[in-house]
Amino acid sequence: MNNNQSAQQISDLLANWTLAVRAKDVAAITRLYHADVVAFDAIAQLQFKGIDAYRAHWQRCMEFCSGESLFELHQLKVQANGQLAFSHSLNHCGGANEKGEMQRCWMRATQCWQHGSNGWKIVHEHYSMPFDMESGTILSDLAPEGV
Repeated sequence: MNNNQSAQQISDLLANWTLAVRAKDVAAITRLYHADVVAFDAIAQLQFKGIDAYRAHWQRCMEFCSGESLFELHQLKVQANGQLAFSHSLNHCGGANEKGEMQRCWMRATQCWQHGSNGWKIVHEHYSMPFDMESGTILSDLAPEGV
């Protein structure tokens, strides 16, 4: 398999993963992760080690917003080389609160991938949000140009 085919496979996996996130299907979401994933999420903890810890985190996130879910990948880039690859994107995410009001923000995401007997799996994921260094406030109202 060449690097372009690998990059396309990862793009396709992320397209299906995005649908699973919107559907709040934690089982489908976590199928993409390696059993020994290490994740740096922007929410709750400094890091998550292993699929069980990260699955529990995804479950808590899905329960936090009980209404409609928003999750879109923008400016996705995938680079693949042999057995390793990385992807990064700007993600527009959020959900409806108990009043039905959509709460949304932009986050940055990077995934490191490894190809094995079960195909491409995420071995490391990092989500972040920019913040103002003077106030310590998260800058949740930023958006990429043209969106």
